[in-house]
Order: sequence, then structure tokens, then C-alpha cells
Amino acid sequence: MKKIELDIVALSHSVTQSHNYAVVLGEQDGSRRLPIVIGGFEAQAIAVAMEKMTPNRPLTHDLFKNTLETFNVELKEVIINNLLDGIFYARLICINDGDIIEIDSRTSDALAMAVRFNCPIFTYEFILDAAGVILEEPDNPSTAIEPTKATKTKRSGKKEKTNKLSSYSDDELDTLLSEVLADEDYEKAAKIRDEINKRSSS
Repeated sequence: MKKIELDIVALSHSVTQSHNYAVVLGEQDGSRRLPIVIGGFEAQAIAVAMEKMTPNRPLTHDLFKNTLETFNVELKEVIINNLLDGIFYARLICINDGDIIEIDSRTSDALAMAVRFNCPIFTYEFILDAAGVILEEPDNPSTAIEPTKATKTKRSGKKEKTNKLSSYSDDELDTLLSEVLADEDYEKAAKIRDEINKRSSS
């Protein structure tokens, strides 16, 4: 069965489920998008890795990555391999001493691991046929936790919604970033990092 490679193109609040988030995967060689609803903790785990933040102590997915690497297990790819009753299923395809090992995983955990290992994400045509949509860029980018660089580029022509962080000095932002990282509030840390990066590039 032919595999279709996907990229994470957005991570935002879920429109249909207020306490959850949605990770949007985009077809590399096409216009289809695959939105998947995930929990807040899983969204945070993905956002932390995408922002390349270093927590004070390893998060669960960091621990699993360190464990795999300690035992010379390489995560080769992630495959979203099934969709049953609205639930996505995924597998981690690993290599150890030349042997291929497949590990069953929740899709949200698999994506968090894929970002950490910088490995490709795949799915199959029947899943995109069943759940794929063609999505345009959201009108309100402020709902996104941490879009990818590609998404940021598309939005560069739009005026970003102002927030309270703009009133902080550079030193105050650095101090605040250290405080929220110490509190393991990675969602807020991502927003602070965005404000710092915006200033440094202007």
C-alpha cells in the first residue's frame, strides 16, 4: 500500500472541542489536510519539541526518546495506519540492529515522537479519502499554539493580533521566559519565544 508523506502545518485550539486541540497534517505533494483532535498535554508536548525548548526535567516523550537512543533503537518513521470509529491509529517504525520493530501508539504520542526524532510521518490514501479536507489558512492566527515555519511564512502578510507581551521590555521577557519554563508552562513559553523572535528579526 502506497504511503503518503505528511508535515505538521498547524497546531491550534479545536473548533469542535473547546478543551482539546487540533494538529493539522498537510500532504507534502498535494493540497489535502488531515486534522486530528488531541489533548492539551499532547499538544504541549508537540509544541515544546517544535520550538526546540529544553525543559528543566525530561518530559515523558523526552524520556522515551532517551530510552530508545540508550538501547540503540532508531525511530525511522511514523505511520498513521488506520481510522476506526473516528479514532486514528498509528505505529512507530523502529530499527534495532538491522531489525524492524513496529510499536503501536496513540497518534498524538507518535507525532510528539516524530518531531523529537525529526523522522517522516506517513499515512495511506484511504485515510485521507475518509478524513482529509482541503483547509485554507485560519482567519484568526492567534488561536494557534505554534504553527510551523511554513505556516508562519504564509501568514507574514497579515497583521498579527497584539497582546500584552508587546508591553514588556526585552529583559522582562527574558525573565518571564525563565519563570514560565521553571513552572513548565510551555504553551505560554512558546508565545513569549515568538515575541522575542519577532523583535530580534525586526
